[in-house]
Amino acid sequence: MKLYILLVLGTLFVIINGLPPISRDFNSHCRCLQVESRIIPPDSLRSIKLFPEGPHCAETEIIAELMNKEKVCLNPKSTWVKKLISFVLEKQLHHQGNAPKKSQVPN
Repeated sequence: MKLYILLVLGTLFVIINGLPPISRDFNSHCRCLQVESRIIPPDSLRSIKLFPEGPHCAETEIIAELMNKEKVCLNPKSTWVKKLISFVLEKQLHHQGNAPKKSQVPN
C-alpha cells in the first residue's frame, strides 16, 4: 500500500511540474463546472488529464478528451474513474520499466 501511495504521489508530482507556470492568464477557478459519472468506453478516449486540488480549485479535476475532440470532466469519486486512473498509472509505470513485480505488490 505504501508503494502505491508513493507511485501516485510521484505521478502527481510529474504532472504538476509539467503544467505551465502561473501567469496573468492563469485560470484561478475550477476548470470543471459539471462532472460526468456515466461510463465512457475506453476506445472513445483520446487523452486524460488529471489536475490535483490546489489554490485554483479545492477539488481534483479529471478532464477526458474524446476521439471527437470533445472535452468531458469526469467525476473523480466515481468507481470507474478511479479504476481508469489506476489503469493509466500502471500502464505508464510499466511503459517506463518501473512496474513493481507481483511479488512486491502488497495486498
